[in-house]
Amino acid sequence: MKSIDTIYIDGAFVTPHGTELFDLHNPATGQVIGTVRLGDELDTRAAIAAAKRAFPAFSRTSKEERIAVLNRLADAVEARSADLIEATIEEYGAPVSRSAWTSAYAVAVFRLAAQTLENYDFTRQIGTARVTMEPLGVVGLITPWNANAGFICGKLAMVIASGSTCVIKPSEMSAIQTSIVLEALHAAGVPKGVFNVVNGRGDVVGAELSASPDVAKISFTGSTVTGRAILRAAAETMKRVTLELGGKSPMVILDDADFAEAIPFALMAGFANSGQACIAGTRILVPASRLAEFETAIEAAVAGIKSGDPRDPATAIGPMVSQRQWDRVQSYIRKGAEEGATLLAGGEGLPEGEAGGWFVRPTVFTKVRNDMTIARDEIFGPVLTIIPYADDEQAIEIANDTVYGLHAYVAGKDDIRARAVADRLVAGRVIVNGAPMEPMAPFGGFKQSGIGRENGVFGLEAYLEPKAVMG
Repeated sequence: MKSIDTIYIDGAFVTPHGTELFDLHNPATGQVIGTVRLGDELDTRAAIAAAKRAFPAFSRTSKEERIAVLNRLADAVEARSADLIEATIEEYGAPVSRSAWTSAYAVAVFRLAAQTLENYDFTRQIGTARVTMEPLGVVGLITPWNANAGFICGKLAMVIASGSTCVIKPSEMSAIQTSIVLEALHAAGVPKGVFNVVNGRGDVVGAELSASPDVAKISFTGSTVTGRAILRAAAETMKRVTLELGGKSPMVILDDADFAEAIPFALMAGFANSGQACIAGTRILVPASRLAEFETAIEAAVAGIKSGDPRDPATAIGPMVSQRQWDRVQSYIRKGAEEGATLLAGGEGLPEGEAGGWFVRPTVFTKVRNDMTIARDEIFGPVLTIIPYADDEQAIEIANDTVYGLHAYVAGKDDIRARAVADRLVAGRVIVNGAPMEPMAPFGGFKQSGIGRENGVFGLEAYLEPKAVMG
């Protein structure tokens, strides 16, 4: 049993004023593996005060000094990679390959931020005005459980690069991962108060950050429902906000697609991170003329996907993060059947051979209408829907018929045609034919998928405010 009973304020590990203990679980077994003591409003205010004290000096540091800090942070997190991989498997249930990717990403974001900073000019001339990009001040960073280390490090990297300071509220469900990341960050020797970490509930710590007049900005990744609440609270003090929220991303399979390539692409996009991903391509749009062919091929492919023990290298889908999440996914599978969709693969209950844990059978519904609940709601689990369409125009119409606009995917042999379709999809990012992610490209969504962008220059400028001086 692990006991996490400190938070991090002003460069030191301290006992929180809050006394609530929160159980930590191993999703592969459902068993309690530890507890974390949660901070409260007083702890959050102390962390904000520490960040506020640190801001004047840190905001005046040079690019070279911040780049040095970012590189030290990268080295420190990299030194704890093995521990972080183990914690991600144990506490989150991510398959070993995904856990390794997450650990590597937490290192890479610091190096990418340093690279962005090297090439960024904080001062530019606009006509007769000298315009400088100024750091905002104290930033509240609120991160989710589905890629804990990456979100903490990615947001912190841009705060450091900008010259701001911050208070981080990570998901209380990921406290073991957080503790390893935090130990690494502390070892990097960042000036005290530049970053502070308070484990706690969103309606306590997150609410205090959102309401505090001393916090200039909130950067939040999580559900659209919570994002709305943060936006309302932030409006009272005119905070800047970056909100990376939910998604219901379309995977458009064009009628000239090679299914031998398109189906692995679709399953990767839909089932990555055990389906617990905001960018998951969960709506697979297939030409009606090739629907039967696609159904046969994807059914065979899904049969070869293993959902189970995350330590098994053959596992592609690990358990859901909690009993609550497992119940949520099961309810959507039942809803799909009730609404008349055809179950092609998977279904309710545990995968064959699993007697416990929060495992889900990789599930695919076909002959789905875009007005069905399973095609509208973000399920956040390994549940995919196949929606037939008549022609490209209808495919684009269906793809854009959603309140979300975070991500989209297109598969087709004719690259020019595929890109033309991609250009008409309302989404912050579109991946064509499995192209690799560009880490320096902006990340964020249209519509109810959020406000603002992260990564690269766009991510850096989200923490800066332009000031014009004339004369």
